[in-house]
Amino acid sequence: MKQIPNLFTLLNLVFGCLAIVFTLQNGIMITVDAEGTELLYIPEKIWMASLFIGLAAVVDFLDGFVARLFKASSEMGKQLDSLADLVSFGVAPGMIIYQFLRLSFAQQEGGLDVSLLWLLPAFVLPCAAAWRLARFNLDTSQSFSFKGMPVPAVGIFVASLPLIYWNVNEEWIQNLLMNKWLLYALVAVLSWLMVSTLPLMALKFKDFTLKNNLPKYLLVAVAIAAILILKWLAAPVIVLAYVIISLLFKNKTA
Repeated sequence: MKQIPNLFTLLNLVFGCLAIVFTLQNGIMITVDAEGTELLYIPEKIWMASLFIGLAAVVDFLDGFVARLFKASSEMGKQLDSLADLVSFGVAPGMIIYQFLRLSFAQQEGGLDVSLLWLLPAFVLPCAAAWRLARFNLDTSQSFSFKGMPVPAVGIFVASLPLIYWNVNEEWIQNLLMNKWLLYALVAVLSWLMVSTLPLMALKFKDFTLKNNLPKYLLVAVAIAAILILKWLAAPVIVLAYVIISLLFKNKTA
């Protein structure tokens, strides 16, 4: 029974590995329409990477629940959880950014031969995730609040980008996601949020009273409204709301 939570954690790791597989096996697809115009599409299987990162997030939540259910929490489980999170929410999202950068440069003349140096910033994301997770493992004060952005939140945010690109039929949004400078900015901001010591709330409940959980309930309300109104565009709004609400109620997130 004590190893059941660890099996959930390993499943998280497997999903992260599958996300990487579905990201890397895609090349750049270029088709030519009837007028001879080259059209660039994001390889459709990248959305599978987003799916597996989402499944990894579900399993990541469940392993903690199962550990508490079977009273099987352990230092081994804690370390294993961080190693799995690094792959699923650090390396896999980093590879998604890497592919988006490749697609961005492919739109330029000679972009298919872009230097690896222009793509390396994508790997700042997993490096920041590793730093964040190592610091978290050494800090025992982050049970009901976090110092810096949780790595799974960043992973889910990046995983939403292929889904937005593939499902939102707005040209300006698709052009925005193919802008390399925006991608670099996202890497910089998300990496900084992870390694920072900003006081951000953990979505764990000591009780379910409104007084003690107002920021969490407010975030849930914003998330539901964003999903209903914005649909695929909800993820960036929810992450932004998470940061803003955490900072506004920082005295209540501890």
